[in-house]
This record gives sequence, structure tokens and C-alpha cells, in this order.
Amino acid sequence: MSDIVCKLLIIGAGPGGYVCAIRAGQLGIDTVVVDEGKPGGTCLNVGCIPSKALIHAADEFHKVSTVSDGPLGISTSNPIIDISKTIAWKDGIVNRLNSGVTGLMKKAGARFVSGQARFVDGKTVEVKHNGETRTIRAEHIVIASGSAPVELPSLPFGGPILSSTETLSLTDIPDSLAVVGAGYIGLELGTVFAKLGTRVTLVEAEDAILPLYDKALTRPVARRLDALGVSVMTGTRAQGFDNGMLKTDQGDVAAEKILVTVGRRPRTVGIGIEELALTQDGPFIRIDKYCQSSMRGIYAIGDVTGEPMLAHRAMAQGEMVAEHVAGHSVEWDKRAIPAVCFTDPEIVTCGALPDEIQGTKSTEFPLSANGRAMTTEREEGFIRVVWRESDHAVVGIQAVGTGLSEMSAAFSLAIEMGSCLEDIGSTVHAHPTHSEGLQEACLRALGHALHI
Repeated sequence: MSDIVCKLLIIGAGPGGYVCAIRAGQLGIDTVVVDEGKPGGTCLNVGCIPSKALIHAADEFHKVSTVSDGPLGISTSNPIIDISKTIAWKDGIVNRLNSGVTGLMKKAGARFVSGQARFVDGKTVEVKHNGETRTIRAEHIVIASGSAPVELPSLPFGGPILSSTETLSLTDIPDSLAVVGAGYIGLELGTVFAKLGTRVTLVEAEDAILPLYDKALTRPVARRLDALGVSVMTGTRAQGFDNGMLKTDQGDVAAEKILVTVGRRPRTVGIGIEELALTQDGPFIRIDKYCQSSMRGIYAIGDVTGEPMLAHRAMAQGEMVAEHVAGHSVEWDKRAIPAVCFTDPEIVTCGALPDEIQGTKSTEFPLSANGRAMTTEREEGFIRVVWRESDHAVVGIQAVGTGLSEMSAAFSLAIEMGSCLEDIGSTVHAHPTHSEGLQEACLRALGHALHI
């Protein structure tokens, strides 16, 4: 295998890496991307995309299974789901997107190299693939190697103990599932299997589900879990698994499968960053406003740089780094990055939370007063604005409700562009839509809500 010399080398073809490669190629930069897996990384292959596909399938099956009990006058009988067919459909979507990412990088002129990369020094990387090794030398290197699930010593992955990766490919629906960790991944996948008929138990060491979110946002999710028959054990620590039983400090839980979702760690072990002596923040690589590490010519983007571990953050960083390498005057100065929990109902957060910034107030508009929410039989939830008293600037927006993930762009756009309550309140919003709730929340903050 021949050696390669290029201007930009990207380690990792996940959302951050492949977007960086595409933008760099568009800018005429000689770019090489290395990854031992398929293009798209965790998000496309075993994360965001496949999980949303299964969430959709589970939602549709649950609707059909329960619609006869509702007020719509629809009657069905005995619905079944062929989960192996569902998984094949999900895999087809992933394969299409894999091909799309590969094609986009090729179209931009970026070269993709399969293999495991390891630093030799700050300008040189060795890539091993199928027993062969090649050397790549680059003027600039981007570390975009992503993250991996955290493994508990008492519950090592294997057999019935699963990470999210294995769970997304199950071809049999388990009778019972214990989910260790009630963060967004655990809740998303736990809800999927509850809707497919599995008896689900959530085990969370903290005192509440989604412990990083305020209780007003999580309360509708907790009620929905209860309606779906999901057992929730908070303040409970998992201690091991034996003979079909998850051992906890609050008693045993019968479970055919155990899903461990207690967080993710940066995937830096094995790529040789110890050869570079980079400055770190704990396990993460410390970066500046250009996403440069402490070593000149070495950048880091995405999950290896810490929270928030979000694909769209990595994408935005990747695009910026490509432009910085090209000599453009750019820096990382995003005011707000939206985050979505695809729970039932969905949670969207962007910007500051109530009481996070001195001199701010918050105002909510309930979806029970929203016509569109009523017509979908899902009235639970609200939209909240956090605003500065001195000038009415909107500095944060949060919401919980069915289908509200699609409003995340409006939330981030409003904050990024420095909108005030009057700007949003005077903007015409289509009726009947959930988006009216954002306008109404702003009008309510101004003292003249129209529909409450």
C-alpha cells in the first residue's frame, strides 16, 4: 500500500469528519478521511438514524394496536409486527445514507481510506487495514473519532447485556428488558420496546429520569412512561446480572435482556494521542475557538471535545475547521445549540434555562390551549421562553410535546439572531400549528396572550 501526502487528514468519518471533508473538498483542499468503519460514524450507522427509524416503527405499531380504544371511530384487530422486516427496512435506510455520504465526499474530491489510524507524530499517521500498513503525512490533522458507550464493570457487554448498538439490531422482541440509565438514549429505546410489547424497567441511579433536564420538562414524559406500563426505579444502582435477574441495591429485576446506557466516552484510546501530549479536560481534548488543540496543526471536533455530544455540533465544527484551514476568518461563536430527546413526548431545549442567567424570566404556553395539539389527541406539554427583563431578548427556549423536534430550528434561529419577545410575537405563525405556541408564549410574556 502506497504512502499518502495531503494538506488535511481527518481521523473519523462520522458527522463531524465527513462534513469537514466535504467542505474542505469544496474549498479545494487536498483531503483524506480515515475510518475503520463505514462513513457516517455512530450517528448514521448505530445511533441517531437507526434509533429514529425504530422509534417511528414502534409509534406506528402502537397507534394501530391502541386506536380501537380511542375516540376516532377506527377499529383494528390483532396487529402484528415482523421485527426482522423492520430491522431490514432500518438497515436499508442506513445503507442508502452510507452510499450518499461516500458519494458526497467523492464528489467534493475527498479521498476515503479504510483502516485504523494511529499517530506517529503531529504530522504523521499510520493506517492499518487487512494486515497492511500505510503512512499518511498531512499539514493539518483533525481528530473526529467520536465516542463509544460506557461499559459498567458489573455489567460488561456481551450475551444478554447490550449496548445501544446491539439493541438497535435485535431481530426478536424480548419479553422483558431492564434499561440501566434513564438518560435520553435509555428512554428512547426503552419506549420503543415498551410500545412493541416488552415489559420494560428503567433503573436510574439519580433521583429522576433525564436528570439533566428540569422536572417541568420531564413530567409529561414520566406520565407517558407510566401509561405505557414502564416501571421506573430511580435512586437505584445496578450491581450485576445473574440467572435472568438484574441485581440492584433495591432488589432484583427479572429481565431477559439488559440495556446499559450510562453515558458515552470519547474514542481516543488506540489512536496514539499520547504521542502528541495534547492538553486535555479530563478524558476530552481541550480546544480553542478555532477547534485547535494545544498542538499547532492538530484540530479536534465532535464528541472527543466534550459536551454537548451532538451530531449537529460536530457538523458545525467540521465545517468551520475546513474553512479555517482554507484561511477564512471564522471562529466558533454559536450562541445556542439545540438538543432534542426523541422521547414520547419529545423534549427540545435551546439556550439558557430558567434562572440560569441573572435578570431573566420565563413564560410558558400550554399545548392544551393549542388547536393543532387537540386535533392530534396529544395535548400534553408546553413551550417556554426565557427572556431578559431589561430588553426582552429571548435567551432560551424549551418545549415538551409530540412532534416538537421539528421546531428546534426555529428555536435556535430565534436565539442566534438575537430575537426579542416583540419580534416573535409580531411574526405571523401558520394556524393551526404547534408553532403558534412559541408566538403565544412570547405574547403571554408581554402580557397579552390571545388564546389563554
